[in-house]
Amino acid sequence: MKQFKNLIAGEWVTGASEVENINPSDTNDIVGTASHASAAQVAEAIAAARQALPKWNAGTVQLRSDILSTISNELFARKEELGELLAREEGKTRAEAIGEVGRAANIFRFFASEVVRIRGEKLASVRPGIDVEITRDPVGVIGIITPWNFPIAIPAWKIAPALAFGNSVVFKPSELTPGSAWALADIIARAGVPAGVFNLVHGSGPVVGDALLNGVDAVTFTGSVKTGNQIVRRATERLIRVQAEMGGKNPLLVLDDADLETAVSCAVDGSFFQTGQRCTASSRLIVTAGIHDRFVDAVAARLDKIVIDHALKAGTQVGPVVDKRQLEQNLRYIDIGINEGAQVRVKGELLKRETPGHYLSPTLFTGSSNQMRINREEVFGPVAAVIRVKDYEEALSVANDTSFGLSAGICTTSQKYARHFQTHAEAGLTMLNLATAGLDYHVPFGGRKGSSYGPREQGTYAIDFYTILKTSYLSV
Repeated sequence: MKQFKNLIAGEWVTGASEVENINPSDTNDIVGTASHASAAQVAEAIAAARQALPKWNAGTVQLRSDILSTISNELFARKEELGELLAREEGKTRAEAIGEVGRAANIFRFFASEVVRIRGEKLASVRPGIDVEITRDPVGVIGIITPWNFPIAIPAWKIAPALAFGNSVVFKPSELTPGSAWALADIIARAGVPAGVFNLVHGSGPVVGDALLNGVDAVTFTGSVKTGNQIVRRATERLIRVQAEMGGKNPLLVLDDADLETAVSCAVDGSFFQTGQRCTASSRLIVTAGIHDRFVDAVAARLDKIVIDHALKAGTQVGPVVDKRQLEQNLRYIDIGINEGAQVRVKGELLKRETPGHYLSPTLFTGSSNQMRINREEVFGPVAAVIRVKDYEEALSVANDTSFGLSAGICTTSQKYARHFQTHAEAGLTMLNLATAGLDYHVPFGGRKGSSYGPREQGTYAIDFYTILKTSYLSV
């Protein structure tokens, strides 16, 4: 059985306890054991990162670029192997998992180029004989905390810019996906990153996450609203830089003039694929009266044909829920929706397959209101609710009536409504005739309101979090 160890100061070390990593497609299959670090080991990792930081930052941008390119190349070369590992421990299909590894490879390749394009400015002072230069310094030791739903891509879009811009890293992955994190860390370590510059510590939030927040210079987090709020408070108390992506309750508007096939595809893909376990999932389907009934019928018919099975089985379209706790949460929200008075057009049911797993069919509610809990709180599963509205104006009002603001989509053939929505949707991402889930690797990612806190992730905008501007005056 594979043991997923911690990487501290360039050495692979066992932790204080071992926790089994269970395959959600086959709960009899143990992928490996994660070696959970102690708080003292986290402190050692932070100390190692701090000690390694000056030499790493003093190295050339070409060195950092070459190392990131090496990481990218190995991810590309091993994407099928790593994708299978990812699918086995997380539950997304093999095709989705391979695609995620490819995305991670592209992210490292992108930042391998960005590192040699770090820009500054030279300005004239208002005083004679003085020049002004504006440059960027690394922030320091970056604490990285990532979720289980994209266990290679999300770490990649945090680790790659952190290293590119001269920082050192202590990385805490989700307890549910230690294998993908270990595989990525192994590639990074062998790519030539000096000992201590990159560290991996497995474990729980109360132990490892808490210890991490005590010593780093900045923390970047993706995960739940509750945990994100706690991290933001802790970080601001210490006056350290913080970036938090915390989920969404994303609307997809379907207007009377929408192409029905397009709208149905957007809704089914965005709401139910990857088992609905995406922070950008379309969990609120806001549909105008003229198309409502046809849309609901078509979505229900499409859901009846979705193939739900083992993540690695050929032909599977949707895999299992990631673990028992998440499955129980999904079932609770289905009951909540029923008790609130929403109508069940398609009811999620526990499914039996050849292997024991956390299989759940999709749930589609109709007749729901925007004030119901199923439309206010993030379920993070294959559950979506239809809200019937009169017209575009009411649809936009309902879409914006939420504490979240990550992604928002609209299906329409009207340029007037499309442009108005792009301007007035209170979200960090807007989609026209596309699923709310899905983003390129080279563009900024983030939301508004309770979905996000701090600078954007990804693309050229990532530099704003991972560097500090310095203004220098020079007497000439």
